[in-house]
Amino acid sequence: MIRALLLSSVVAIAVAGCVNNGPPPGLSPHDVPASFEQRPPAASPVWPAHDWWTNYGDPQLSTLMTEAETNNLDIAQAAARLRQADARAHQAGAALLPQVGAGGSVNTLYGEANGSSQHETDFNAGLDVSYELDFWGKNRDALQSAEAARAASRSDRETVALTVTSGVATTYFQLLSLRERIAVAEANLKSSQDILNLVQRRVTAGFSAPADLTQQRAALAAEQAVLPALEQQELEARDALAILLGKPPEGFAVNGEGLGALSPPPVAPGLTSELLRRRPDIATAEANLTGAHADLAAARAAFYPSITLTASGGVAYPALAAAVATLPGTGLALAGGANIVQTIFDGGRLEGKVEETRAREEELLAAYRAAVISSFSDVENALGSFAHLTAQEAALREQATQAEKVLTAARRKYVAGSADFLVVTDAQRALYTARDQLSDIRRARLAASVALFKALGGGFDAKAPPPQ
Repeated sequence: MIRALLLSSVVAIAVAGCVNNGPPPGLSPHDVPASFEQRPPAASPVWPAHDWWTNYGDPQLSTLMTEAETNNLDIAQAAARLRQADARAHQAGAALLPQVGAGGSVNTLYGEANGSSQHETDFNAGLDVSYELDFWGKNRDALQSAEAARAASRSDRETVALTVTSGVATTYFQLLSLRERIAVAEANLKSSQDILNLVQRRVTAGFSAPADLTQQRAALAAEQAVLPALEQQELEARDALAILLGKPPEGFAVNGEGLGALSPPPVAPGLTSELLRRRPDIATAEANLTGAHADLAAARAAFYPSITLTASGGVAYPALAAAVATLPGTGLALAGGANIVQTIFDGGRLEGKVEETRAREEELLAAYRAAVISSFSDVENALGSFAHLTAQEAALREQATQAEKVLTAARRKYVAGSADFLVVTDAQRALYTARDQLSDIRRARLAASVALFKALGGGFDAKAPPPQ
């Protein structure tokens, strides 16, 4: 038997090289463009840092981010999944090591015949060792697949964290923008009330028609209807921010009344090839592909025989028990053996498993390429959106300045009786619209900068150590 085992081992070592699965498939040369079309501002730093939100210069935003990273429930779930994947990787690695167990038994034998009786107590205690020879690399492939799943889980955790932090920043900016718009609506409401009082005095004095008073009252009512809608949006944004921080919305408060001097920090995308290791979703897709490739290798290795060595040793009484004779006394007992299992016919189950894993690998290769191509689109869209919103914000700021001058002139002319009241209401409506749009565009520009940080991976680096 030992000679047959040695012969099988030699044959296994000789053909083991035939099982090599080679590297996993990769990207097409056309998947990675040479450069980005949209250009960032000059002198922009390349790649965001992990704490990219500190560049906005808002201490409250940094505090909210710290709370979200600590208390967000989606991040907690992703971290738990990462620990599960780590435990599965440890389990897969255990197959490469010998399995050692301890055992023992006690048996009492008793017999009686022809008036005489005998009894004997047999026992044994020792260690059992088994080890599967991984000639074909099946267990190593399983470990590689589990390690790839762990890497994918780690990247998934980073993707969730990046989604949460970008969501916190976007929701925070939306909350401040809504408060700013509420302040604009209240100022516009006060201005409308002042104009109503002015019109009331002119109508009473007989300088204006009663229709002017009716028109201004209608305009004032319309502006009063805007305020509750904005306040409801502010409430919903504040509650959404509380959920992102893992808190109930009741009693949750955020300071700040507007976007103020917040300005988006500049950032450049760098080389397109660098994006492949800076996005956690791409790292996840790549790790999944690596794991599928290892699964394919393991499925192919299942065609080869499984060889397991076993040994046991300890103390026993009797030292040797056999069908014919027994070696009496307590002494050392040893046993060894080998087990070789080879599938001869399984109705095509192994072939089906190989085809399934090959198709799975092809699916994940397509998913990997899709993630890469989508990442370039995200960066292009974020760069373009930021540039266009910057130009739009400058134009709206100028529009608001000029609309304020127009309203001042229109009110002066109306008081002097040289302009119709319709000119005043049109000017007031134009100023309110410009200020409201300016606040919303400022928020959108900040959100576009957050989208750019997210599109660039938010400081993720595939070569960095995993999070604790």
